[in-house]
Order: sequence, then structure tokens, then C-alpha cells
Amino acid sequence: MKIAVNTRLLLHNKLEGIGRFSFETLKRITKNHPEHQFIFFFDRPWHKEFIFSDNITPVALFPQSRHPFLWYLWFEFSVAAALKKYNADVFLSPDGYLSLSTDVPQIPVIHDLNFEHYPQDLPFLYSKYYRHYFPKYAHKAARIATVSEFSKNDIVLQYGIDAAQIDVVYNGCNENFKPVSAEVKEQTKIKFSKACPYLVYVGAQHQRKNLQNLFRAFDEYKKEGSNYKLLISGQKKWWTSEMEDAFAGMQYKDDVVFTGRLSEEDLVNVLASSEALVYVSYFEGFGIPVVEAMRCNVPVICANSTSLPEVAGRAALLVNPFAVSEIAVAMKKVTTDEQLRNRLTQEGQEQSKQFTWDATAQKLWQCIEKAVN
Repeated sequence: MKIAVNTRLLLHNKLEGIGRFSFETLKRITKNHPEHQFIFFFDRPWHKEFIFSDNITPVALFPQSRHPFLWYLWFEFSVAAALKKYNADVFLSPDGYLSLSTDVPQIPVIHDLNFEHYPQDLPFLYSKYYRHYFPKYAHKAARIATVSEFSKNDIVLQYGIDAAQIDVVYNGCNENFKPVSAEVKEQTKIKFSKACPYLVYVGAQHQRKNLQNLFRAFDEYKKEGSNYKLLISGQKKWWTSEMEDAFAGMQYKDDVVFTGRLSEEDLVNVLASSEALVYVSYFEGFGIPVVEAMRCNVPVICANSTSLPEVAGRAALLVNPFAVSEIAVAMKKVTTDEQLRNRLTQEGQEQSKQFTWDATAQKLWQCIEKAVN
């Protein structure tokens, strides 16, 4: 079988959520199935670290697809032509985009439909593109993969897709995320938080990640007296005026530390050395940092909305993401109640065992098999 794959988000030293999903699943699938051929479609020169095995043919397709107009050209012309040229039996697209200009069976991984619920959170052209094309992709697909039961149900309700056509392939967690020694914790705090204990947020800084209410809640928490810092890890890329205003209005903004994009080693150390992860995003298809924190024996505060209760189970403090005081109270609880911290970390270790990249890859492969049989 010839399996073509959209690998445009496999970017060296720049793997984010969907790129990480692509990396971890494709690494396993290609190695586990040497009997099949894989054609990887990149939109730029590829890095050798993404050529996982001998059964992969990498291809760079023009143009680089980083804008709605270029997405259209890439998928409707370049991808369609390449599928025909390489005589592909199936096309797998880990970021959900498909080509409407081919009859090759296609499988999108639709991680979430945030753009249907909060279109105003995205640049206008992006939102318009997603809302126009993703319903078409869903109906074009031979099968659909998604990363939570929440997202599966959302796709069924929003697009009228038969639930039997959708496979849930939960995200996994990188094996590097694990507890660190007291010495590493001390060194990490010296490096990032002036030796103070800290709460941490990990991830992209999009509007839906709700940093505006995280800032307001941290300010409220600090007013009762605390030497804690708040570390914000990730690129400051999609800031909105609301996020900027919330930060500017903080009384304790000097206790907020923006780390920028971290190396994987630093990211593990920063997360594992924190007193808690605070992840109050109001829309998630999965929420990988929740599992990463659990693997590190770090308590989790997360939103009680969308997929997060499904991923967190009983192993997190669930809060209303729109209730600033509720988030602040959870911060106080998790930093002062040792018994609660112990319960959350123990249950987190058990909960996180459900989510492995091996299981993700296996379920995604089963989805591929269903699509071509």
C-alpha cells in the first residue's frame, strides 16, 4: 500500500501540538509497517530527523502553505497532483486539511472545531477558510480521526457526520516528561523564577487558552500574600488586545515570567519543577500539557469545559474558565493543601497511563486500514 501523508507541520525544532502528534504517530507507524510505502508531503526542504525509516519517500511540494490562499493552492493543486503522480492508495492529513480535487480516499485528523464556536478568536481569513472548508473536508473524508470523545461528538453535531465514521485516537505524552530531582528543581527555579516557587502555563498563547483570566486570577491569588511567580511558556504569537489589557492591568505583573519557546529539556524541567500547572483554556480538543504535568507528578488545575474533564478525570481541580475567583481559589488550594496535592499527583499518575503515543499510533493505523478496506 502507498500511503501519502501531509507532513507540512514537521518542522525542525518547531514542533507544536499537531506537529508533535504527526511526529510521534508517524515515527511509530512507518517503523511498525515496513511492508508499506509512505510518501511524506512537505511544503519546504525537510529535515532528516523526520525520515524515520527506509520505506519513506520525502517530497517537497510548492508553495510553502502558511496562509489561506497558499493552503488552497497547496492542497487543491500540489497535493492533488502528487497523489496522482505517486499513485497513492490513501492520504492521511494529521492537521485536518484535505484536497477536494482528488478521488483518493482521505483521512483527516480533526483535532477540534474551536473555529466554529469562537470564530472571533482567529484572524478573519483563517476563520473564514476553516468554516468554509472543514465541513467539506469532513464530508469528503473516507474516515475521520479525532483526539477525544468530546471532539467526536462535536463533529457529529456540527457537520452531521455519522459517528460510526469517526475514530477517537487520544493524544499521547512524550516519555521525557517525568519527575525530576530536588537538585534539578532548585536549579530550574534559580534559572527561571529567581529561586521562587511558581505556577506554570504551557502552550500556545491563543485567545482560547484564556491567559486573560489566568492573569486576573493570579493577581487575585497574589493579593492574599504569596512569593509565587507565574511562568508562561510558549511563543507570544497570537496576543489579542484583551490579553494585553489583562496583563497591563495586573498589580503583580512583575511576578509573571515569559520564558518564550523552551527547548524540550528546559520545558520538562520547568513543568516538573512547578508547584502546579494551571490550564484554564475554554476550548480544547484534548490538552496534552495536562497529561504531561501528571507524568511529572505535578498537580493540575484545568477548565471544566470541552475535552478537559475527559482527559483529566478525577486527577485535577476543575474550574469554570470564566470565573476568575474560582481559578484564584484553586491556586490557593493547590499551593497550601498538602493532602490535596498528594491526592492529585497520585491520581494523575494513574490517569496519565491511559494516554500513550504507542496507543495513539495503533488506533490511527486501524483508522487507515478501515478507510482502505
